Amino acid sequence: MANSLLVKDVFFDLDHTLWDFDKNSKLAYKRVFKQFKIDVEFERFIKIYEPINLEYWKKYREERVTKEVLRRGRLIDSFKMFNKKYTTLIIDKLADAYIEELPLDNHLFDGTLHILDYLTEKYKLHIITNGFEEVQYKKLKNSGIFHYFSTITTSEEIGLKKPNPIVFIKALEKASTSANHSVMIGDSFEADILGAKNIGMETIFFNYRNEKIPNGYKIINFLSEIKSYL
Repeated sequence: MANSLLVKDVFFDLDHTLWDFDKNSKLAYKRVFKQFKIDVEFERFIKIYEPINLEYWKKYREERVTKEVLRRGRLIDSFKMFNKKYTTLIIDKLADAYIEELPLDNHLFDGTLHILDYLTEKYKLHIITNGFEEVQYKKLKNSGIFHYFSTITTSEEIGLKKPNPIVFIKALEKASTSANHSVMIGDSFEADILGAKNIGMETIFFNYRNEKIPNGYKIINFLSEIKSYL
């Protein structure tokens, strides 16, 4: 990184960056479906659900759906693929149970603890997340990584979502730092990378999904590769 000597603060996204959302989500749904006796082919459900969930999160970031519509819609649309229709009451019970179960499993991406140990010796670390506030703190604490971070900024706390520049500005203010001394690391090119770049932060894109993105951006496929830049 050209100005790595200027970097004092490292900001991370949480879900899909440090906390292995897909793995933990799958385990949570397995328990919920067993509890509610949901009769669908589970592995097929997960394959259908994951891209639907990502699309709903994109709509949520863009203020096109509410939190309630996200939580309901991703389930309703997934069940439609099985010709299953449940009442709103059941969908809400499933959604609530899922949120309760989600922070109980806390698999991290390979290398998470190692890279946090490495970075914390050199920088102040922070979290900026669009995830629901009621579970994000639980994820951080239950996974044993809460103590690494000086500040945690959630979209619900700010009232806006990444990539809105105000989210990043507020996070920088909370961390008592500035954009030119900070770097953002995340898995969403739109929310994390473009959002941070637009206010002058350095960025590192965690491209574990092997997405095609424009040239000129710093990319890692494994968290250990952060050492190449910081």
